[in-house]
Amino acid sequence: MTKKQIIGAIALVLAGMLFGIILVSGLNAVKPTGAIDVPVIGSQDKPTNTKFDILSTQNAFVQVAKEVVPTVVSIKVVTKSESQSRPFDFFHFFGPDFEFKIPEPSPQEGMGSGVIITKDGYILTNNHVVEGGEKGSITVTLWDGREFKAKLIGRDKLTDLAVLKIDANDLPVARFGNSDELQVGQWVLAVGNPLGLNLTVTAGIVSALSRNIGIIRESYGVENFIQTDAAINPGNSGGPLVNLNGEVVGINTAIASRTGYYQGYGFAIPINLARKVAEDIIKYGKVRRGVLGVQISKLDEATAKGLGLDKPKGIIVQDVISGSAAEEAGVKAGDVILECDGKEVNTPGELQEIIARKRPGDKVNLKIYRDGKTFELTATLKPRKEDEEVAKAEDNEPPAKEIEPGVVSFDKLGITVANLDEEARNKYKVKNGVIITKVDAFSEAYDKDIRENDIIIEADRKPVRNVDDLKKIVQSHKSGDVILLRIKARDGNNRYVGLRIP
Repeated sequence: MTKKQIIGAIALVLAGMLFGIILVSGLNAVKPTGAIDVPVIGSQDKPTNTKFDILSTQNAFVQVAKEVVPTVVSIKVVTKSESQSRPFDFFHFFGPDFEFKIPEPSPQEGMGSGVIITKDGYILTNNHVVEGGEKGSITVTLWDGREFKAKLIGRDKLTDLAVLKIDANDLPVARFGNSDELQVGQWVLAVGNPLGLNLTVTAGIVSALSRNIGIIRESYGVENFIQTDAAINPGNSGGPLVNLNGEVVGINTAIASRTGYYQGYGFAIPINLARKVAEDIIKYGKVRRGVLGVQISKLDEATAKGLGLDKPKGIIVQDVISGSAAEEAGVKAGDVILECDGKEVNTPGELQEIIARKRPGDKVNLKIYRDGKTFELTATLKPRKEDEEVAKAEDNEPPAKEIEPGVVSFDKLGITVANLDEEARNKYKVKNGVIITKVDAFSEAYDKDIRENDIIIEADRKPVRNVDDLKKIVQSHKSGDVILLRIKARDGNNRYVGLRIP
C-alpha cells in the first residue's frame, strides 16, 4: 500500500468516528415521549465524620463508675401502712366474754437510691422514695457498708424531690453538671440499687428531652424529664444519671413500662432544677417557689395557624391568674410565649422548669407573640398561693339576652351545641356561650379533647352569645380553614383550641 493510500484510509477512519460521535449525540438529545426528569433523591451532603473509639469509651465508663459509685447510697424506708378505713361505732353490744381489738397497722419496707451532695451528709433523693418515712424510719447505707439513721429534712411533691441528712463527715460528694447542655444521643450512665442489687451501673443515651409524662399529679407539678434508655428499674429512684465527665445531670425518677420493670424508657429530673430544690430545702426546710400565674399548653399546628403563626412554636397562654405576676406584666390569654430569659420554650415543661428554678421576687423576661407582633415583657414572680383563682374571661359584649332554646349540629367539626338558659349560666358561671351537648367520636373536636358540657365562649376572638353567633362564624370559613375557639372546659378551666374545618 502506498503512502497516499495509507493517509486516505486513516482519513476515512477518522471521518467515520466523527460521524458516529455526532450521530450518538443527536440521539441522546432527543428524549422519548413521556420521559420524566427524576428528582435527586436523598441528601447529597457529605456524611457526618463520626469517630468512635470503643476502647476509649469503655475506659470512660470505667473511670466514671469509679468516681460516681462512692457518692451513691442505698435508702431503706420502713413505714406503717394504714389499716383499711372502715366505719367504726363505739357503741356496740358485746357478750360478757367478748374482747374487741383494733388491728395494728403492719410495717412496710421500701427501697430506693440517693446521691450525696455535701461532705457533712446531705443526700438528694426522690420524694416518693421517702414518703411516709417521717412516721417510720429511714436507713441509709453507704458504698463502704456503713449504715446511718437518716433525718428527713424536707420534701417537695411538685418536683418529686427530697433531702435527707445523716450524721457523717468527709463523705465523697457528687459533682454536678449542667443539664441545660444535654443533647439527644449523648452517652449517660445510671447508678443506683435496682431490685435490691446494690450499686448497679447501666449505660445508655439521652433518648429525648423535655418529656412530660403526667406522673406528678399536682396542680403545680413540674415535669420536664430527661428520657434515657439506660436500664432503670424499681430501686433506681433517687439515684444519679451522669455524663461521661462523671457529672450528675439528672435524678432518676420514673419508668414507662407495661410490666413495672425496665422496657427501655426511663426518666430523670434535670439536675439544674434538682439543685435549686435541694438548696431551698436545706436552707428553708421547704421550697420557695416563684409563680408566674398562667395556664399554658403546647401549641399544635391548627391552633398556631388560627393565631397567625406559620408553624407551631412557643406555648399558648390559655388563661391568666387574677392578680398574678403575668397579669401585672401585661400577659393576656391567647398570647404565645416564645422565649423565657432568652431560652426558647416549646413545651409547658420547659417554661415550668425555668420558673421553678426561681424564687419570689425574681424577674423573668418573656418574648411574646400577639396579633402578628412580637415583643418582650418583664414579670416579677410572686409567692405561690394555694387559693389562687382563675381569671374570668372579659368581654365587652353585654350579657346574652333570654332567647328560645336552639340546637345546631356542626357535622364537620363533630359537635352539637345548644343555647344556655339563665340557670345554666349560673351553674357554669359564664355570661355568654353555648353548651356542647354532643361530641362525635374520633371527630376533629374529639381529638382535641372537647367533650360534652364544655362551653364555647368565643370563636375567632369574638364572643359567642348563642348558637346563631357560632353558626355565622363557622359559615364564614371555608374547608381547610381553622376556627379558633375559646372553651370553658368541664373542669372549670379556660383554654383555646384550634379546629380545622375538614
